[in-house]
Amino acid sequence: MSTLGIINSDSQVKKSIESAFGQNSQYSKDMLFLVKEDEIFEFINYALPELVIINFSESVINIIKIIEHVKNDKWILNFGIIGIFDNEKDKESDLLKKYNDINVLVMLDKNLIASHFLKCIECIEKNYQIIFQREFSRTFLEGASGSFTLDNDLKSVPLYAGIGATILSQRGLLDPERKMHLQLALIELIVNAIEHGNCGISYEEKTEALESGLTAVEIIAEKCKDPAINAKKVVFSWDIKPEKSTFVISDQGNGFDVKEYLEKMRTQSEYSLHGRGIKMAAKLFKNIKFNAKGNQVALIVEHDKSAEYEVPAGFTKERIISVKKGDVILKEGDPSDCLYYISSGTYDVIHNDKCVGTLSAQDIFLGEMSFLLNQRRSATIKASSSGKLIHLTQKTFVNIIREYPHYGVFLSKLLAKRIVRSNEQAANRQ
Repeated sequence: MSTLGIINSDSQVKKSIESAFGQNSQYSKDMLFLVKEDEIFEFINYALPELVIINFSESVINIIKIIEHVKNDKWILNFGIIGIFDNEKDKESDLLKKYNDINVLVMLDKNLIASHFLKCIECIEKNYQIIFQREFSRTFLEGASGSFTLDNDLKSVPLYAGIGATILSQRGLLDPERKMHLQLALIELIVNAIEHGNCGISYEEKTEALESGLTAVEIIAEKCKDPAINAKKVVFSWDIKPEKSTFVISDQGNGFDVKEYLEKMRTQSEYSLHGRGIKMAAKLFKNIKFNAKGNQVALIVEHDKSAEYEVPAGFTKERIISVKKGDVILKEGDPSDCLYYISSGTYDVIHNDKCVGTLSAQDIFLGEMSFLLNQRRSATIKASSSGKLIHLTQKTFVNIIREYPHYGVFLSKLLAKRIVRSNEQAANRQ
């Protein structure tokens, strides 16, 4: 991770962050606390950070001046922001509205730093593409889509759900009360996918465990001692359109009888120890659909009618391609007249009939090396799962670089990360 700039003068916040990172030397050595205005401008202008922490409840630093500087300079606009706030001074909804035109990924109450901050950093690092998702979608698309791949870790669920809800709230597509409801609904549905889907915990099994005094976290930890269960993932994806957004949560379990489960929820006591997740989500958002197998659920959110979603002038809607497992995206030896932005899915890189790597949304682009070098494709790329890609022509991409120069820096960083990862993989094979 590049140096983590922390714009903050509050000693309590500083102490909480240092304490949260105290157990992890990887992060603690890369923290840079910034208080003086000239130091802050120096950092964001020349360090070209990927992630910055900002205390939005500052009483010493002129945060508004800092944000105006960021907004007015396209070169530095694109870093991700973790917002810290004091809920005794400010409301999260007011801050999201006030700063809706910068890239706030998460807004975190300062009292939750100890329990949530490190997990939040890990979540963003693991899903590197979300730092650039907002600006990219604003530039290229009349909407946005993306996905996260989650381990069976209940502690991380509120963070992923919070980012999902913040995506809509910050764009003005969801009022503050519904933002909270959406976050709760997503939490419940993701937890359900982990517990009942991947871990295969039955209604009766969970009841017995909870009544014996175990917590849900302990039940899942016990289940994940089985390597086969521990390896299962939950995919949390979203697709934002002008009128509505769809959130899809898929697990790798065997599914369940949806009708039977819902009937059990309908007849159980409201004070039951568990089983209220789907029921709560369905109450908050009426449009929830399960697949026939029961291992995928889609939650559809109608946007607030007063909301406006603007796409910068001069950019047309690019072609979105839905792919299925086995589809060949690029062929070795073909001309490289385009590249693809990876919205979701996984893709195998095949050279001389051997799979030499796998790409996912975290890799951002697909086919960019031969595209940039203006050479023929050096490998075949085949979809190893269903997914979505955004087709970008050479003309479109060059025009974007001219208009938004920070994409050039971003692409350089992306290629550098690829080289580092490739070197690490080569070293591990020796």
